Amino acid sequence: MSYDTTPKGPMGAFFDSLEENAIALILGAMTLITFVNVVLRYVFNASLIWGLEVVLILFAWLVILGVSYAFKKTAHLGVDVVTNMLPARGKRVMAVISALCCLLYAVFLLKGAYDYWAPYAALDQTSGHWFPTGFEKTRDRAWYETDQVPMLEIFRWLEPLINQGEAYDKLPRVIPYFILPFGVALITLRIIQALIRVIRGTQDSLIVSHEAEDEVDRVAQTHATAAGKE
Repeated sequence: MSYDTTPKGPMGAFFDSLEENAIALILGAMTLITFVNVVLRYVFNASLIWGLEVVLILFAWLVILGVSYAFKKTAHLGVDVVTNMLPARGKRVMAVISALCCLLYAVFLLKGAYDYWAPYAALDQTSGHWFPTGFEKTRDRAWYETDQVPMLEIFRWLEPLINQGEAYDKLPRVIPYFILPFGVALITLRIIQALIRVIRGTQDSLIVSHEAEDEVDRVAQTHATAAGKE
């Protein structure tokens, strides 16, 4: 079961549609790059040397944004055999506990994501094993570049900022790796929003169903009903 999570106000609408717009753009870009590469290879005996790497980067962005989107739309699959046996209040309590566990995991993941990305942005990693307790001196990795992706002019401002004025020949890794802290932060936000909806009683679970077949059957029935009306 999905829920209407559309927020009020322009700012809320922007954040609500963030994943949808980004996913649509990424899918379009992946399809276009792959199509162009196929045409170049089989028709002109050429290729975009950076095409495969860009598609791999975009796929990673797609997966992480998809996790966030699924939390927002209550589309994650899970096991609800036990919770379905509980009364409404028990279901809500279990949903709150589940959301808190997901939130705790997201906080751990956010620390790890930032610590992995930070050196590529010439920033220090956080100290502490589980939770950040400060910052510790970290070896600068801002000069690391992608293998084949050419440097884009719109990112030249990074050179004096994090690369000591040295020019990048290829796109620095700090840009594609940015999806790690950004995406996990977005996942954390969506979990918090889901937790608030559960507490308010407008949502009773973080998952859509315990079996994928249930959701497939529901979609099939919807399409069958729509077809019968035509």
